[in-house]
Amino acid sequence: MRVQVDSAFGPVELADDVLTQHRDEIAATSPADPVRLVYAAAHLVMKADYAEVEHTLDVSVPTSELSNHIDWKRTFELRRRLDALGFGIAEAMDTEQRFQIGWENAARLIEGAGELQLKNGFVAGAGVDHLSCIADEDALVAGVIFQVNAIQAVGGIAILLPLPWLCEQGYDEDGFVRVYGKLADALNGPLFVHWLGEMFLPALKGYFPGASFSRIMAAHPQTLRGAKLSLLDAELERRLRADLATRDQIMLTGDDFNFAELMAGGPITGTTHILNRTVPTGEFSHGLLGIFDGIAEPASLALQFLARGDEARYLELMEPCAQLSRHLFEAPTQHYKAGLAFLAWLNGDQPNAMLVQHEESARSIQHYVKAACLASAAGVIRDAERAARRLTEFLVRV
Repeated sequence: MRVQVDSAFGPVELADDVLTQHRDEIAATSPADPVRLVYAAAHLVMKADYAEVEHTLDVSVPTSELSNHIDWKRTFELRRRLDALGFGIAEAMDTEQRFQIGWENAARLIEGAGELQLKNGFVAGAGVDHLSCIADEDALVAGVIFQVNAIQAVGGIAILLPLPWLCEQGYDEDGFVRVYGKLADALNGPLFVHWLGEMFLPALKGYFPGASFSRIMAAHPQTLRGAKLSLLDAELERRLRADLATRDQIMLTGDDFNFAELMAGGPITGTTHILNRTVPTGEFSHGLLGIFDGIAEPASLALQFLARGDEARYLELMEPCAQLSRHLFEAPTQHYKAGLAFLAWLNGDQPNAMLVQHEESARSIQHYVKAACLASAAGVIRDAERAARRLTEFLVRV
């Protein structure tokens, strides 16, 4: 079905039949083993009463106030839907507004993910946001170890989140190598290292100075089994990916601009083991992406075509998803979560499109209208009539 919605920016056609042929073709073929390890970083769903809370992007919010306004039931239902489509869950990461919600709420997400007994498992970010202050380097290291242990205790794989404190203190290349070395020596793997760019968090400008990243990964290949790169630089990712491969480490792309081509890559040349999973290796990236939250169904179908050796069909499905992603992640990039919540609301997966600190207010009406149009073209819309009603409601309300 196709429904047209008129807006001040032109007509928007919403379609819910884009994936029909692809679904039928996959259903008619034999199952194939996955050829990429994929994790979806999912957003938070807020309760209706949060509309009355006057939180803003410019004012830090006491994280203890947030818990009662998070719709935990729908938040975890979203994770179940992603797991059913073949995605592992990346919990307590930037997509969940980790740097705003604090450890109290992140810990609840992590514990909840463990209780869900997800078929495709979960990874979760380990940082130091449970500390009110960081006295010194040893306190920083101890703080990360505490969170890693909490994640591993409930069955997750820990991702070492970037530590802005290192930038604040002016740590150089050798300082970064020393801190990450202490962590790797004190912890059991598998662990992933997250390199998040300043476009997502300005406080991370200059993170991993010099050759610190490569030195860290080379020194601890048995514990640090791979990295998530969120720098939106495809060529840099390819170079670092090739270096990791020499030590049997993997790259999890966090490049929401170029993920389709980075994950396509070359043929499978071997396998490695991460926790209890056999993971294919080759000249390609695996995926840990916020955009998977918004494109889960078309991306799931695309990955199934790739598993059957049909890269052309994979790219046919993924390129419209990439166009949507480039729009949602346009500058200022850190506000991409607003588009994810908006699309979930259009699809009827949640009763509102609000985010913590009302981050939904950071995007324009035009941004949301274009997002709906691109989402339709990518096959994200499941019910065109419902999406059209909600988009019309949104346009009238604003």
